Amino acid sequence: MVVLNRIYTRTGDKGTTALGNGDRVAKHDARVAAYGTVDETNATVGMARLHAADALDAALARIQNDLFDLGADLCRPGIDRDADAPYPVLRIVEAQVDRLESEIDAMNANLAPLRSFVLPGGSALAAHLHLCRTVSRRAERLVTALAEGGDVNGAAVKYLNRLSDWFFVASRVANENGATDVLWVPGQNR
Repeated sequence: MVVLNRIYTRTGDKGTTALGNGDRVAKHDARVAAYGTVDETNATVGMARLHAADALDAALARIQNDLFDLGADLCRPGIDRDADAPYPVLRIVEAQVDRLESEIDAMNANLAPLRSFVLPGGSALAAHLHLCRTVSRRAERLVTALAEGGDVNGAAVKYLNRLSDWFFVASRVANENGATDVLWVPGQNR
């Protein structure tokens, strides 16, 4: 359970922060950059939700919650020592990846195949979802770099990979099921 009595603690005034296992690291540490960018992704999802309704808004709300799970997962190194933790360690699980895949398949079923790359734009919701996609891709790059050290949950990497695909397909849904997608025209302005 999280209890926040005070927002500022002064513990980071010298440029360090605590990880989920209590270790202190520099605020620019690769792990902090990775989960910080996951948090940034979550903020872009919040912006997208301003334009979403009904089922898409509910799906985005689930994703926001998953992104907090992902941040909790990433902020705790030592996946091989989870059993030794004094409390249950929160990790992304394959079922969360499977849910994204299922939702992607359901959304994609109503879309015509693409014959060109899609430019970010169209509706306000689609434009925001493209921003979500690009920020989540940056988070994925940071997490995969961190994973080269071997201390990252594999399901977390998969989740981020599927998430950017989810945002792409959802942006097409937001553009009237692809009818108002803005398509790239190679060399148009030469």
